[in-house]
Amino acid sequence: MAAKDTTADTDTRADFAAEFSAFAAGLDMKDLAPEVLDAAKANIFDTMACATAGISAVGVRDLAGLVADWGGKPEASVWCTEIRVPAPMAAWVNGMMSHARDFDDTHDAAVLHAGVSVIPAAVAAAEATPEATGADLLAGVVVGLELISRLGLATTVGIIESGYMYTSLFGHFAATATAARVMRLDAAQTQNALGIAYSQAAGNHQVTRDAALTKRIQPGFAAKTGLISVAMSKLGIRGAQNSFEGVDGLFRTYLHNRYDPERLRQGLGRTFDFTELSYKPYPCCRFNHTAIDAALALRDELGGDLADIQAIRVGVNNQAYEAVCTPPAMRRAPKTIVQAQFSIPYTVACALVTGGVRLTDLSDDALSRPDVLAIAGRTECAVDAGIEAEWGRTVTPAQVDIVTARGTFSRRVDAPKGNHENPMSSADFDAKMAGCLEASGLDWPDGTVAAFRAKVEGLESAPRAASILDAFRR
Repeated sequence: MAAKDTTADTDTRADFAAEFSAFAAGLDMKDLAPEVLDAAKANIFDTMACATAGISAVGVRDLAGLVADWGGKPEASVWCTEIRVPAPMAAWVNGMMSHARDFDDTHDAAVLHAGVSVIPAAVAAAEATPEATGADLLAGVVVGLELISRLGLATTVGIIESGYMYTSLFGHFAATATAARVMRLDAAQTQNALGIAYSQAAGNHQVTRDAALTKRIQPGFAAKTGLISVAMSKLGIRGAQNSFEGVDGLFRTYLHNRYDPERLRQGLGRTFDFTELSYKPYPCCRFNHTAIDAALALRDELGGDLADIQAIRVGVNNQAYEAVCTPPAMRRAPKTIVQAQFSIPYTVACALVTGGVRLTDLSDDALSRPDVLAIAGRTECAVDAGIEAEWGRTVTPAQVDIVTARGTFSRRVDAPKGNHENPMSSADFDAKMAGCLEASGLDWPDGTVAAFRAKVEGLESAPRAASILDAFRR
């Protein structure tokens, strides 16, 4: 499908902002199949679990302290704290908190994180709207996750070429649609809110190259935008109406019309792309995961004997090479946690040395381990021409070759653990949350994981959406 050319456009259909707003405002729980509801609940559970680990991450408490110092109407919670602030401020901090450990969901085909802007916006909107029910919260989550997934899947230009992080760029619209549905805005109000969000939309890839802490804050900016945009729309403030496909809409202005308008609309209201979200077993960039899986499989073949490893070669697609392999010296010996989160050499070395990649491997103390650094120093990454040709726009497969005195051991992984084709189990999710609770450094009641799972599973019948937080507080 050729990219849409709005300079010579004879397409008279409505902008996708109008079409999606009608879908969002009209979405009812009875319209959703059980597997769609289950997918939404899984995302709520995983995103908020990741947030508990995020509270102890660098910068999160600083931002929480900042918004607490600013003060304001105490309408929504900063998770894992006693702080209550205006809903946009709470969503901002909670978005950062959810993303800080890089443990959150991905859409492996769209190459973005979905829940870290959507779930904080949904919960803050629910707290600010006492009449919102659990069904409203679930519907809002479905709306937001679906919008960000569709925007990502329809976009044909990759994040390296565009320079935008689609997690945050598209997250501004997803968070807005989410908050609009939780707060029961009509279609016209929702479309207007999306236009207001368009005036705020941003999110660059330079933060990854520079290992900036703002990388983890960008989804929070998107969540904050959602609450602000909906509040302004409810006041009747007018925003752009043709936000996506107008002459100066998102796709032309930001993405050079590199998108597929048919894919954007395909099956809207009938099929749900967010049901193919993936979840992470390792707290690092998703581009690392296929290489980690391959390394763990090869570790078993090596029998745990790493002493005679001479070299490790990792082949990936170009966007992964740019994001997690360059500059090589920094990726082989990361100095900060963010650098380590975005390093194939470091995380592959962790997998080989420790048998996994855990939250404890992404800590200041762990970065100086000589055994891990020795293996990372022997790891070289390159663009694999075959992988790039077939998988250039998606989360990358990885070809890993370990050269030893005994010969070369090779493994290729296409679908990483947690992908919808290679899913995590409920027990995996529960264990992940338990590890996140431990990493928070906070005291949690016994049975927190089970209590929170029960709250999430019962959302559709909850008379008060904000009751989801009852099992999430210490």
